[in-house]
Amino acid sequence: MSVLRALRRRVLTPDAAETSLAKRGFRVKDEASRELLETVGRMFLTGYAYAVEARRPGDAEDRLDTLPAQFRGFAYEGAGMGFAVLDGLPFGHRRHVEEFLAGRAADHVYMVYVGIGWGMARLPRFRWPAEVRTDPLLRWLVLDGYGFHQAYFKTGQYVHHQYVDPRFPWPAAGPRAYANRAVDQGIGRAMWFVGGTDAQHVADLIDRFAEHRHEDLYAGAGLAATYAGGGSEDELVLLRHRAGRHAPLVAQASAFAAEARVKAGLLVPHTGLATRVFCGTTPEQAARITRDVRPGPPVVDGAVPAFETWRQSTARQFVHQEGVGT
Repeated sequence: MSVLRALRRRVLTPDAAETSLAKRGFRVKDEASRELLETVGRMFLTGYAYAVEARRPGDAEDRLDTLPAQFRGFAYEGAGMGFAVLDGLPFGHRRHVEEFLAGRAADHVYMVYVGIGWGMARLPRFRWPAEVRTDPLLRWLVLDGYGFHQAYFKTGQYVHHQYVDPRFPWPAAGPRAYANRAVDQGIGRAMWFVGGTDAQHVADLIDRFAEHRHEDLYAGAGLAATYAGGGSEDELVLLRHRAGRHAPLVAQASAFAAEARVKAGLLVPHTGLATRVFCGTTPEQAARITRDVRPGPPVVDGAVPAFETWRQSTARQFVHQEGVGT
């Protein structure tokens, strides 16, 4: 590693202490959940560091693929943030993310896109990525990542005071009214961390928000519970019950999380537990459902983004599953 790249890592990489539950003021349900969530944070920052010190994206991939399967997706998410930050710097080229996704990271595309949103949260808005260089279906995941970052690091503002940016500027060409919904999906995902994987506490936090935001917040929490884990079967059943009429969207989000793990070859037991509770099926079957109803190219957004159409089409597949939506 060159001295310049080592310095770049040291300057750009956040302190790992920032991800401790004590530092963040998040709920600690028990020692196992604390260790899980803090390991997720460390693996994210590991991936970020691998990206910002890499000579080329392939160098980062070689190192990312040595990490444990349970946490490797989070490291790819961190690398997505790292390459997005490099793209946003005033010197050098702005193709790091594109080059990264042209390689093995393509199997982790969902996590990488979420990581881009983390990068946006750390960059001035005039250095945000051009939306035309993002996938028209998946670009809303960028805002999911942005929302997660804001809820994770600005918890008082975004979670406890339920802040909404009234003029969110990205993507400029898309249905602008949907941007805050996509951000809410990320905020809901972060709630699983803020609540320390305690499903009752997470649901209590969500229910303090305006009711029209519950659908996206519960979906985000369900996605995190499926991808990150940490909830027992009873806790997942409780979360599904508390979601009430939004349970099909929790199932949709759980299926999306399953697809992210299946596509990347990173299935772990807690994913199967979550899809059984939320979707009434296996991770492989839930993932297949998302692929079956995925909008085909060319993707063109109308008044409702194709991404939201995909979510709703997926959710409808689970309305009649046993326990879902009841």
